[in-house]
Amino acid sequence: MTKLNWGMIGGGEGSQIGPAHRLGAQADGNFVLAAGALDVDAEKGKAYAQSLGVAPDRAYGNWQEMLEGEKGRDDRIDLVTVATPNSTHFEITKSFLEAGFNVLCEKPMTMTVEEGEEIVKVAEASGKICAVNYCYSAYPMVREMRHMVATGQIGKVRLIVTSFSHGHHGDATDADNPRVRWRYDPAMAGVSGQFADCGIHALHMASFVASDEVRELSADFASTISSRELEDDAMVNFRMDGGTVGRLWTSSVAIGRQHGFDIQVFGEIGGLRWASEQPNQVYYTPVGGRTQIMEKGESGLSSEAQRLSRVAIAHPEGFPLAVANIYVDLAAAIRGEEHGALPTASDGLRSMAAVHQAVASAKDGGAWVDARPPMFR
Repeated sequence: MTKLNWGMIGGGEGSQIGPAHRLGAQADGNFVLAAGALDVDAEKGKAYAQSLGVAPDRAYGNWQEMLEGEKGRDDRIDLVTVATPNSTHFEITKSFLEAGFNVLCEKPMTMTVEEGEEIVKVAEASGKICAVNYCYSAYPMVREMRHMVATGQIGKVRLIVTSFSHGHHGDATDADNPRVRWRYDPAMAGVSGQFADCGIHALHMASFVASDEVRELSADFASTISSRELEDDAMVNFRMDGGTVGRLWTSSVAIGRQHGFDIQVFGEIGGLRWASEQPNQVYYTPVGGRTQIMEKGESGLSSEAQRLSRVAIAHPEGFPLAVANIYVDLAAAIRGEEHGALPTASDGLRSMAAVHQAVASAKDGGAWVDARPPMFR
């Protein structure tokens, strides 16, 4: 199997997300890191790329150089990952799509709904893949939940309860730490803090597992630390196209919670529960029956869960391998093979529309608003 050429923008030395992408992309032998513009400091980025094995002529000083350098190559990259600050995602993603490259963009895909709609249109016109890194949807047991819902094993979904809440920004004495403060500064984070940062992962997960879309929502935002302009806690109620009711809580001041991402799906004849801190298990309760623990790697799981399980039963599979599963599906899609449910530009657009509408709802006392982007209404 010929390896695909992969390039990365951002995610340089010291980056939080960069190592997860490099481990994930190369874990299964599908991709080789062939090009990179890894740092805002051009020379530092070039040096780091070369230390990772990138040839000197493909270690670029910035993304514009990388775009120009790769366009004319016979061995040009097959996929580029955009792992730069949020405000740059739109311009970089759009430019590479228009030049005929497949793109994996970190979330949020864009800062505005209008930008998101443009990315969807550009991706469709280019015929290229534009995926968004909602990597939690790629855990094997999340795929098992989606399969169980799709095949009617819990009946029609009535209610989804999900949360993504931690306490790592709960210390008011640390509120001016630059690594924390930017998340609540509209000039850097946009219109939303915690909901845009973590809550949209939970909202996407609800849509992913249910194979349904959020139609309307009502939001309550709070800035529990007075120096913060954007919210650090949010409660969002939502309703989906198929009639499912949803409840979502996201917080960064829930001291005592660590990662705090979980989802419960309640259907007519059964319920399911998954938590990211115990990602190998799904708890399944049939109506009138006992709760069962379904384990990653055991026999009887769907092919969708089995194909993304890579270590033996009882051995944990963590975040980098969830990212790796996104790249497994990307490689299959690029090669024209059957693949799982990739989160795409449409998902990124829906998330951004939900963020902006949640902000509007919170400002209007929790009024119910249409959560859909205009082009999908």
